Amino acid sequence: MEYVIMAVVLFFSVIVHEVSHGYAALLNGDATARLAGRLTFNPLPHIDLVGTLVVPALLVLSQSGIFFGWAKPVPVNPLNFRHYRAGVISVSAAGPLSNLFLAFLFAQLLPWAEDNPGFFLMCRYGVVINLYLMLFNLIPIPPLDGSRILMPLLPPVLREQYRQLEPVGFILILILVYSGVWSIVVRPIFRVLMELLVA
Repeated sequence: MEYVIMAVVLFFSVIVHEVSHGYAALLNGDATARLAGRLTFNPLPHIDLVGTLVVPALLVLSQSGIFFGWAKPVPVNPLNFRHYRAGVISVSAAGPLSNLFLAFLFAQLLPWAEDNPGFFLMCRYGVVINLYLMLFNLIPIPPLDGSRILMPLLPPVLREQYRQLEPVGFILILILVYSGVWSIVVRPIFRVLMELLVA
């Protein structure tokens, strides 16, 4: 039951994350996500076979102690933005900010959930999962949102060199996570945010 609650909270949170990217793009002049039918909280259009189903199931079955997943990325065309740089930064930031908002919202619900263990667990995971989603996506390694926020701020030469990291970005992320660097850097930030949200 605990894994079911975690899975529901995770899937809901990544959907909100992706839809937020799409709405931010629409506000910046790009209707690609809307035309693709992705500005919806219906989970079906957002399901990624590997990230939404296979990876979480394998992690649960293997009792790895790690639980994560992802939804299908929302399509965005930055060339449609009214202001390219501001559009790229705001659209990229929209996803992590939506997770911060959800963490805050779940934290506000916690005191109301103390008499209901299932609801309390859902709210607690809502805070934890969304904080980790926000912090993970802010890692400045392509193709994560942190790199999309940083890239437009770099000089053109550095920007192109930075962009070339994208083909190996996933490998760099795995190294960061499994080497322990992720925990050393992120856990203190996570603890501070938890203390601020869950007094």
